[in-house]
Amino acid sequence: MEKSLKTEYACYESLEAMNPDDRELVNAALEALKGSFAPYSHFKVGAAARLQGGEILHAANIESEVFPSGLCAERSLLYYLQSNRPGVPVEALAIVSSPSERECYPCGACRQVMVDVERRQGAPIRVIMYGNGTASVVYKASDLLPFTFIL
Repeated sequence: MEKSLKTEYACYESLEAMNPDDRELVNAALEALKGSFAPYSHFKVGAAARLQGGEILHAANIESEVFPSGLCAERSLLYYLQSNRPGVPVEALAIVSSPSERECYPCGACRQVMVDVERRQGAPIRVIMYGNGTASVVYKASDLLPFTFIL
């Protein structure tokens, strides 16, 4: 039996074309780049999350001297939120990088963690992937990883 998958997403040709809430979240993720520690890959990533109630928090990627060991911005942020804001749903997550030749797409491990958070909170997370002036937005993180790991 053959099946197919369909993912709906939005594309924006500029930051200005985005709605004000998404633009604010992208700007917070860009601000997070200042906290990135990426002396080995030289690839800085910032992430920002809007929680239910409107609070925005952000984090950056951090590398270790035992590179490639380190932690992505998205997982740094989501793990922080689980530890410090348990039970508060994440409504949206923006991801940016520098340098950025294209939009910043999350790695597989980050995609799985986003899906884990969606499952725990029982609600989708809007994911905004921004870079080089353009953005793609999926309406739920599970669209980025349709075949997820489940215990």
